[in-house]
Amino acid sequence: MRSVLASAVALSSVLMGTTCLSGPFALNAIAQQSETDPIRRVIVQGNERIEARTIESYLLLEPGMPFDPERVDLSLKTLFATGLFADVVIARNEDNLVVQVVENPIINQVLFEGNRAVDDDKLREEIQASPRGVFTAARVQADVQRILEVYRRAGRFSVNVTPQYKPLDQNRVDLIFEIAEGPVTGVRSINFIGNEAFSDKRLRSEVVTKQSRFWRFFSSNDNYDPDRLEYDRELLRQFYANRGYADFRVVSAVAELTPDQKDFYITFTIDEGEVYDFGEIKVETALDKLNAEALEAIIPIREGEQFQGDLIENTVDSLTFAAGIAGYAFVDVRPRVDRDPETRKVNVTFAIDEGPRVYIERINIVGNTRTLDRVIRRELRISEGDAFNRVLIDQSRNRIRALGFFKDVEITETPGSLPDRTEVDVKVEEQPTGEVSFAAGFSSVDSFLLDLNLTERNYRGRGQFVRGRIQTSSRQQTVDLRFSEPRFLDRNLVAGVDVFSTRTDFLDIADYETETIGAGLRLGFPLTENSSLSLRYTLRQDDVQVRDRDVVIDANGNIVRDPNFPYYVISIDPIEENVPTGGAIVDQCDIANFDRSSLCRQERRDISSIVGYSLSWDKRNDPIRPTRGFELGFSQEASGLGGDVFYLRTEAVGTVYRGIWRDFIASLKLAGGYVSAFNDDDLRINNRFFKGGNSFRGFDVAGIGPRDIFKEYDLEGNVIDTRRANRNSALGGKMYAIGTAELTVPNFLPEEYGIKTSLFTEFGTVGLLDDEDKTPTQIYEITDDDGNVTGYTMLETADETSLRAAAGISIFWDSPFGPIRFDFSQILAKEEYDRTETFRFSTSTQF
Repeated sequence: MRSVLASAVALSSVLMGTTCLSGPFALNAIAQQSETDPIRRVIVQGNERIEARTIESYLLLEPGMPFDPERVDLSLKTLFATGLFADVVIARNEDNLVVQVVENPIINQVLFEGNRAVDDDKLREEIQASPRGVFTAARVQADVQRILEVYRRAGRFSVNVTPQYKPLDQNRVDLIFEIAEGPVTGVRSINFIGNEAFSDKRLRSEVVTKQSRFWRFFSSNDNYDPDRLEYDRELLRQFYANRGYADFRVVSAVAELTPDQKDFYITFTIDEGEVYDFGEIKVETALDKLNAEALEAIIPIREGEQFQGDLIENTVDSLTFAAGIAGYAFVDVRPRVDRDPETRKVNVTFAIDEGPRVYIERINIVGNTRTLDRVIRRELRISEGDAFNRVLIDQSRNRIRALGFFKDVEITETPGSLPDRTEVDVKVEEQPTGEVSFAAGFSSVDSFLLDLNLTERNYRGRGQFVRGRIQTSSRQQTVDLRFSEPRFLDRNLVAGVDVFSTRTDFLDIADYETETIGAGLRLGFPLTENSSLSLRYTLRQDDVQVRDRDVVIDANGNIVRDPNFPYYVISIDPIEENVPTGGAIVDQCDIANFDRSSLCRQERRDISSIVGYSLSWDKRNDPIRPTRGFELGFSQEASGLGGDVFYLRTEAVGTVYRGIWRDFIASLKLAGGYVSAFNDDDLRINNRFFKGGNSFRGFDVAGIGPRDIFKEYDLEGNVIDTRRANRNSALGGKMYAIGTAELTVPNFLPEEYGIKTSLFTEFGTVGLLDDEDKTPTQIYEITDDDGNVTGYTMLETADETSLRAAAGISIFWDSPFGPIRFDFSQILAKEEYDRTETFRFSTSTQF
């Protein structure tokens, strides 16, 4: 094995023959003969892989032409520039032009040895050398520098890279990079000089580079990186500029090795300057369709406010967007900033001119190793030949990101073949879209959870969705098969088919359980750029079973009551001896006009034939993490196109997003629904609304809404006790209205920890049951051991539509074991019969 530099010397020292001279000696040899004598033929020698015709095509001389030293010199330079040859000699032998070449070897394979911190794939992405490529010492040395740069960005400044090569037959070599990585170079301290308004600790929190600490073992930001240091300079400038310091500058940013050569000291020397306020804000434009006064009204800057640099950039974006709406796809918005040190005012004038028209010459899509080009192209709002439009470029990026197929999407422009042409490069980074998983978990809602899931969101790279899922928990068992085609019949139609079977246990919240089996068809299409309509049809069978509850009746058919358990009995054994002569023990639903006859009527098996539609309008600025805009949804479904069940359900939801400050995002969500039966049918309990748990934090599942309760009175009619009949006494509601105000706050830990936090408040109500769906009011006497009446117990349905509210904090952790969510709540308003909770967590773990 030999070093690359040694190989270069060996290759360049190959003897070319006594009749062949290279460089200026060859030119002198040619010049000694008559330059007017024509070349009879060209002879190529020394080539092994490269054909003689290919070599001759690079020459500026051919048979019949005179010997010309200048053309010989240009031919030499041309052949060397191809990178195919280690040496080239051109000489004259009588009337022949002899071209003697030594070919560069071909790389058989590229290997890395000694690398542990950086894997082979990452290094191969950085270097230019590749199998079947040409081996040259210059390219190898350039790759060495690239590898050093990779390690430098990873904080390893003592790395040493030695290239080696192993000769093989047929003029091939194995290229080997031997790497001695060395230790990680950390950041021992970050210091600031010249800061008065903000402390060192505050400024350290604004820069990306962090001081090395033992708890940052998951982070690489505590490694010294000069590129990151330059980014930190810009972050500091933005930080001060957004707090009024218009003259702020970073004088220097110096990194010094510690005496033990293990870490760096980083010192920022800054000049804060004075605090400025905004002065006069104006808009100047000569474009006919743009009114300067109207544009000034949409500017988010007001005179007298403290100067903020981001507001200027936001104003440029707003004015560009407004001009685009007015029909000017090409505008040049130039802010002129005039700082007055005496008044400490910053006057800003936004000059708007029509920019030159640029057309898209070509769209290049790279990085999609699996997804077909057409899947990406159909999300683009632009095409070749269109006028370049920044608004449409941004919309295209958001649409591609919304697919969920890519980890990152970047759209850039490069100059085209002409000044008015540009090429658009769409660079995507694929992420896994298929999943075969067995999940297990536990939550305070469903107790245990087992989930076998086969999902592919980008089937065959065509954007198709396929899912087969079997899930079981203490509350629900589901088998679900789904398929969606995003371009049905090669049109902008989303079509899908669903087959499902579900068994749901609501015995612990509403005293019933259901078994559902069915299938559905879906069809969706866009109405406008930001709105869509989807249609659906579902045919299902629901089997509702009410829990069997045994009660005791006497010989006359009257219910025997126990003052300590006045409603019904779960176990008959303890009171079996108290059954009156001629009495019996029967199921609650076998007694006519029993207290819960409304619930007992729900026990049936029905066929539901449901048609529905959904309208959506999405004006968010980002589909993943919106900071502006809103989204609205409206849906209706009607059951009754055949089948046994007749109802109409209507639901609406709207959410508004607003970025308040850096990483602080506020949102307000309002949702409501109403369902009612028709055609003289009654509303099934499984078609009502049950809210609580994840749908209304702070309250248990089905914790708010209509519920059967007991009240105890003394002989004077005073309420002495109010008890819930049981946890399983929820009845559901016909109506709900719920609002959620949420504030997403910056992560207190680095992003790689996967923790997000939000503050929330939820408010709303559920209710409005029909009278026939409520339990009839019943009053029973309470007697003592001597048979004396001491009071009364009343069973009734509580259906108060009063306001309920809760506030708290939610923590989301994308842990190595799966997503985990913690909710901590404080009740602000409730009814006495509501079921509340102050803590909830849910998780699922993938193996």
